[in-house]
Amino acid sequence: MKTTIGEIVSLVGGILLRGEAAKEIRGFGSLDQAAGDSVTFFGNPKYREQLEATAAGVVLVPSAHEKVPEGVALVQVENPIVAFDVIIREHGVKPPAFVAGVSPSAFVHAEAAIDPSTVSILPNATVAAKASVGKGSRIGSGAVISEGAVIGEDCEIGPNVTVREGCIIGDRVIIHPNVVIGGDGYGFEFIEGRHQKIEQLGIVRIESDVEIGASTTIDRARFGETVIGEGTKIDNQVQIGHNCIIGKHCLIVAQTGISGSTRIGNYVTLAAQCGIAGHLEIADQTTCGGRSGVIQSITEPGGTYFGYPARPLKENRRESMRIKQLGALLKRVKKLEEQAGQ
Repeated sequence: MKTTIGEIVSLVGGILLRGEAAKEIRGFGSLDQAAGDSVTFFGNPKYREQLEATAAGVVLVPSAHEKVPEGVALVQVENPIVAFDVIIREHGVKPPAFVAGVSPSAFVHAEAAIDPSTVSILPNATVAAKASVGKGSRIGSGAVISEGAVIGEDCEIGPNVTVREGCIIGDRVIIHPNVVIGGDGYGFEFIEGRHQKIEQLGIVRIESDVEIGASTTIDRARFGETVIGEGTKIDNQVQIGHNCIIGKHCLIVAQTGISGSTRIGNYVTLAAQCGIAGHLEIADQTTCGGRSGVIQSITEPGGTYFGYPARPLKENRRESMRIKQLGALLKRVKKLEEQAGQ
C-alpha cells in the first residue's frame, strides 16, 4: 500500500479535519497497533481509550470533536467502519481475478451444463453429471459439485466445498472453504435394539446473496427442502440440521447449532455458540445472545434472549443478580441460625 492522506480523503468522500494531505500512508491497522504511516478508524465507543492514545498517521472518525494525540491526522466520515472497508478493498490483499476456463486437472462431466467461456473451474474440482454452473461463478480447487446440483450466477465456491446431489445455490452466493451443503441429516429410528437409518432424500436450497463461513455444514432435508433465506450471513463452523427453514437477512455466528425442522424468522441474530432445539419457531427480529440455549419456541418478534434456558434479557439479568446474591444470603442464614441456637 502506498497512498496519501489526500487520496484517502477523496477515496472515502471524507473531510480532512487535521493533518497534511500530502503525507504518505503505507499501511493500515487497529487503533492500538497502527504506526505513524498507517490509517485506522474509530467505529466503536468501547475503543475510545485506544483512540486517545493511538500512534496512527490518520484516523477516520465520525465526529470533529474526537480527542486524539497531537500529530495524528483526522478524517471525518459518516461511517468509519464502512469507509475503512473501502480503503481495505482498494489497498488490501485481493482475491485472484476471475479468469474463465476449465483447468486441465478439473473433471467436468460431459452431461454437466457449463459454458467454459463464462465460468472458472479451478484445479482438481469436480462438476458431476447434470450439474449446472451459472455464468461468472468460480468453483474452487478440490470442490465437488455433485450430480444434479445447481450453482447460480456470480457465485464463489471455495476450495474443498462439497455441494451434494440436487442442491440449489442461488446467485451471488459466497461459500468459504470446506463447507458441506447437503450432507445427510441426522435421522435414526430405534428398532429392535438397533438404530436404523432414516433416509434423507430432500435437498438444500440456498437463496441469493447468502454467505456461508468455512467448515459450516447444512444438512439436506429428509424430504422437501432445507432453506437458507436471501441475504443471510452464516459464520464459520455452524451446523444447520435437516428441514430447517432459515429466514431472510439473518446473522448466524460461529459454532451455533440448529436442530432439525426448526424455523427461524427474518432478521434473526444468533450469536456465537447458540444452541437451538429441534421443531421450534423463532420469531422475526429475535436476538439470542452468545451461548444461549433455546428449548422452546419464541413467538413474540423483536425480543432479546440470553442464558440457558434462553430467557428475555431483563429476566435473565434479574436471575443472574439473584445468583450473585446467594453467597451473602447463605451467610445471613447461617448467622441467623447461630443466633437462634444461642
